Amino acid sequence: MVRTLNLGILAHVDAGKTSLTERLLQLGGVIDQIGRVDHGNTQTDSMALERQRGITIKSAVVSFVVDDVTVNLIDTPGHPDFIAEVERSLSVLDGAVLVISAVEGVQAQTRVLMRALQRLKIPTLIFVNKIDRMGARHDSLLTEIAERLTPAIVPVDSDPTDVLATLDDSVLVGYVNGSLTADHLHKSFVSQAKQARAYPVFFGSAITGAGVKELMTALPTFLPCAQGDTEGSGAGLVFKVERGERGEKIAYVRMFDGTLCVRDRVRFGDRDGKVTAISVFDRGPAMPSPAVRAGQIAKLWGLADIRIGDQIGEQHARTEHHFSPPTLETVVVPANQTQRGAMYLALSQLAEQDPLINLRQDGVISLYGEVQKEVIQATLLNDYGIAVSFEETTTICIERVAGTGEAFEIINEGDNPYLATVGLRVEPGTGVTFQLEVELGSMPSAFFNAVEESVHKTLRHGLHGWEVTDVAVTMTHSGYWARQSHSHGTFDKSMSSTAGDFRNLTALVLTNALKQAGTVVYEPMHSYQLEIPGDTLSLVQPVLVRLRAFPLSSTPRNSSYLLEGDIPAAKVHELERLLPSLTRGEGVFECAFDHYSVSC
Repeated sequence: MVRTLNLGILAHVDAGKTSLTERLLQLGGVIDQIGRVDHGNTQTDSMALERQRGITIKSAVVSFVVDDVTVNLIDTPGHPDFIAEVERSLSVLDGAVLVISAVEGVQAQTRVLMRALQRLKIPTLIFVNKIDRMGARHDSLLTEIAERLTPAIVPVDSDPTDVLATLDDSVLVGYVNGSLTADHLHKSFVSQAKQARAYPVFFGSAITGAGVKELMTALPTFLPCAQGDTEGSGAGLVFKVERGERGEKIAYVRMFDGTLCVRDRVRFGDRDGKVTAISVFDRGPAMPSPAVRAGQIAKLWGLADIRIGDQIGEQHARTEHHFSPPTLETVVVPANQTQRGAMYLALSQLAEQDPLINLRQDGVISLYGEVQKEVIQATLLNDYGIAVSFEETTTICIERVAGTGEAFEIINEGDNPYLATVGLRVEPGTGVTFQLEVELGSMPSAFFNAVEESVHKTLRHGLHGWEVTDVAVTMTHSGYWARQSHSHGTFDKSMSSTAGDFRNLTALVLTNALKQAGTVVYEPMHSYQLEIPGDTLSLVQPVLVRLRAFPLSSTPRNSSYLLEGDIPAAKVHELERLLPSLTRGEGVFECAFDHYSVSC
């Protein structure tokens, strides 16, 4: 039986993960010559823009074999602006390699990625790259990893007894009574690594190849292979969508159970389609195949309505969000106004590949950062021939209800213009929930569906223009007029309730309920760590106060200070711009979304 390991390569930008991917492919016999990111000839950075900028923008899949295990390697972006690509990849992984630069060490994105891997309990190997570079560290870096990522690290060239004794009682007992053997220790190490409780650490260089062979050999030892029964109908998750040369939609799917064949009709969400072609990843790029089985990753053709995140068959994957949502937005403006329709169509296709763009009808899109904006601009010009500019980037705030509010409209009473009765109550909650306080059989299910659909649509724009979150909506009143016909049998819309009546009335009633409850605007806040030279503290502090980045702690470290606190997302870019001149270029700033706070 063929064993498969779906492996993610993750890192902070410029740590060397794409170079590591190239070295693994060369050692696996997939390529003869190693490409270089700075030469623009790597296997996984296939987009022209990726080659130009020397960064990974889209996740890419390539395959190689270690012993009898087929490794599907997913190279993910390291830049935080493309964290959505990483999120989608996490849902399909069996294990991961987290790459850390031996020079720069643990960076902001490294910590964000490690937290996600730990939360999802994804077994992970740590590869310390660039040991050939001047300034590379070993012992001090291990201390840094233990302090900032996890204390459960085990360098593979060291004695793991101390760490394993804290994780495995049998190791502790064996050590105390003197019966601990090397074989027992190794088996415990493997077991704890596969359970994402211990993290093996390797040192090496992707450029020279040092240490990479050892890492490659260790993959099937310390990481678990894919599980799943190949019998029965196929079940999987779509984690990437792209367009082919003829504009056709191609879905990347990780199979969790069963087998999916060409010409099978599959259901995904409330839609279905017929698979017309399959390519399975095996020893390099995807190759045509009549079927894809549990554990494998494949490209599917023929599913025109497929979307990222769609589950094929039964749900098996981790589908919750692992990272914060975008906190910025901007308006895309075509240079030629006659291309507005074409621009919207092109943006719609980009949103298929990255749903978190959250495209709106007025050309507003959501962003993680300014680099993402540059990529969208270049893609529209290079791939679609559409030149665009952007309005100023602004922060995405949210609204939360301040209290409880109720409103209702009764059919054929007062100035209710719709043939529907709708009553709604809003109150603080967790997430957005909709529930009934009326009998489910009091009216047709289509009308209840129309009410719920309108509730979610109306909440996208609250009283102050922002999305309303963390609210419980309860339907308190319902009523309708049954279908009426004249004597000659024709339907009379003026005498019969329709789903449209309920959609329109729900928006009106919900808005009135929100007005009664009141809403408060909250802005996104990032937690930050800022290390600066000690003699620049008097220059930096007033700027932090002006940007509302009040330090919550200030810790002296030899000749420097470590400042920690919160900063509004809207002020992050300005602080990053000012910091080099304030600190002689020595300031090190890390931040990540943390929470929402009442807007000032």
